[in-house]
Amino acid sequence: MTAEVRVHHRPDRRRAVTAAFLSLFGLLLLAGPTRALTPGSVVVLPTSGIVDAVMADYLAGGLAVAADQGASAVVIRLDTPGGSLDATQKIVSSLLTSRVPTIVWVAPAGGHAASAGTFITLAANLAYMAPGTRIGAATPIDGSGADIPGALGDKVRNDTVAWVTSIALERGRPVDWAVATVTEARSSPATEAATVGAVDGVAATIADVVRDASGRTVKVGGADVILDLVGDPIEELAINPLQGFLHLLTDPNIAFILFTLGFYGLLFELQSPNFVTGTIGAIAIVLAFIGFGSLPLNVGGLLLLGLGVLLLGLEPTVPSHGLLTVGGLVCLLLGASALYSQPGPFEPDVGVALPVLLVAAATGAAFAIAITTTAVRTRRMTAPSGTVPARVAIGTVGEVRRPLEPIGSIYAAGEEWSARTTDGRVLDRGTPVRVVGTDGLVAIVEAAPSG
Repeated sequence: MTAEVRVHHRPDRRRAVTAAFLSLFGLLLLAGPTRALTPGSVVVLPTSGIVDAVMADYLAGGLAVAADQGASAVVIRLDTPGGSLDATQKIVSSLLTSRVPTIVWVAPAGGHAASAGTFITLAANLAYMAPGTRIGAATPIDGSGADIPGALGDKVRNDTVAWVTSIALERGRPVDWAVATVTEARSSPATEAATVGAVDGVAATIADVVRDASGRTVKVGGADVILDLVGDPIEELAINPLQGFLHLLTDPNIAFILFTLGFYGLLFELQSPNFVTGTIGAIAIVLAFIGFGSLPLNVGGLLLLGLGVLLLGLEPTVPSHGLLTVGGLVCLLLGASALYSQPGPFEPDVGVALPVLLVAAATGAAFAIAITTTAVRTRRMTAPSGTVPARVAIGTVGEVRRPLEPIGSIYAAGEEWSARTTDGRVLDRGTPVRVVGTDGLVAIVEAAPSG
């Protein structure tokens, strides 16, 4: 009989995985808006999603690049439900101090410039809205979605009113309408916003925006500039891959999926160490928390979500007759439903989409059932007729991996084996054992001295 020789390439695999992640991250860091712009072009900056630090950096960088390369104007194509106050302030500051004429175009049809988007739209030199869009609803609220009471509420509202008033006065917008978006949560469709002068017109396409903006006088750097954009080339300066990836993480569904997958990866690593699932799981959780940083996260919901995944992961190792699966699914559903709290002053109302939640619950249940079924079948497995099943050698010393009650598993000879004790004694995880026999695929063990 020839002994089987097993060659492990785990160190090489670890280096390969690490090198792949580092290479990908390096390529993303090197990526950027390096494409040269045509002097005198109209630069379009497509901007959508939650207003966060990534969006603020992208817009500030895009305005700087456009000014440095001699663009005739910058059009920010905006569609946002709101977002971070700090990011909004940075974007507004970039627009008010821009060295190139700025135009905000709320598009596409069905889009909106809500909450923080209202301030961004008002801060541009010119503003247009596509048919079917809306703007407004910028009332400050607290973390639970209610009005901020008392002196603190008065302070926040007064400061916000003063801020929107200053922007409206600087850009020649109707102050009463701007203030009403804060004090009364006023929201207007495109036609109404154009009628009251909150925006300069309704434009269905970028060509309409350019045509209507041409001939208008705007103030840039304290000087009056007459726009002459008709015939200028229109070039889009998209967000670079790294910024786009980080901005994608602020999607509430993406953050939820990453956290769930990351938790599963860590559980796999604990149950069957292999480096890869643990590394990927840790990276997924870190990325999820990057997204959570720009979202109104509810810590209680996050803890429930983690507990649910943990219970589902424990189902194959603990004989609970399905109770852990049921408890895990309940915690998973409750945690996902309560993962995001009510928005802050300028943040959007977000939540995990119901289809995503149901798919996650069904996947978790299928995973727990499949693993449990496989474990049960493995324990009952017998060797086929005419074959010799793989056995751990008698006398091999190992360690209890899954408690022997009396059936469990041990780690011996570099592998995990199903095992039971000779006398039905219960042995806890980590107890040293010695193999004294085999029963099919099950190793029969007894406690060994600690030495």
